[in-house]
Amino acid sequence: MRAFIIEDEEKGRKNLSSLLEKHCPDIQVCGFAESVAEATPIFSTPGFNIDVAFLDIQLSDGTVFQLLESLKVIDFDIIFISAYAELAYRGFKYSAIDFIPKPIDIEALKSAVSRIKPRTGKTKERLEVLSQTINNPNNVERISIPAIDSIYFVSLKDMLRLEAEDNYTHIFLKNGEKITTSKTIKIYEDMLEKKNFFRIHKSHIINVNSIKRFVKGDGGYVLMDDGKQIDVSRRRRPVFIEFLKNLNNEL
Repeated sequence: MRAFIIEDEEKGRKNLSSLLEKHCPDIQVCGFAESVAEATPIFSTPGFNIDVAFLDIQLSDGTVFQLLESLKVIDFDIIFISAYAELAYRGFKYSAIDFIPKPIDIEALKSAVSRIKPRTGKTKERLEVLSQTINNPNNVERISIPAIDSIYFVSLKDMLRLEAEDNYTHIFLKNGEKITTSKTIKIYEDMLEKKNFFRIHKSHIINVNSIKRFVKGDGGYVLMDDGKQIDVSRRRRPVFIEFLKNLNNEL
């Protein structure tokens, strides 16, 4: 796969190129740029053809988002590599765009490369989700979910519940559809906190707005709008009850 690196520090460019050559033999680095001004004409050239771009975010003359927003078509995958803030990192989770913090961890790099799916036609939409999340962190309305065959864009209000199966997560929607992703349920627990989702069991996260009934006491469980009965673990029960009380007070 052909790759392009945009990084404003020469040491960073050489380090990433060396790591890719040593640990990711399927990647061939075909070019470099160190600024928005240098990269823009390259990426805008007719016939420019890459599979993935490794992008630093803060460059000497602006941010790499200025380049991306100027492109009419983005038919390559994107992996950001940057010492970026936690707020933005959460945005990358919502958008399903890979992000590797500096200093680069080799296993994180190999994992990101293994998930490259160029020319899916979804990169632009994923960037839109990322932009909305970073600019409006407290008003997230949808996320992108990388599945085996596609990337799905889902409104949080349409998500009914999530169920873990080993290292996979099944996401059940209100319309009856089920999406399976290779991301762990822990990732979604971190992502959906404070969004009226709650992990009531080690294998289950629920949208509390979709609870039909909550049966308390020993053997307590919730009955969801789709008729699914899910146990509330004994350890999480007190916190869950408190969560519901606080939610009710807010309403």
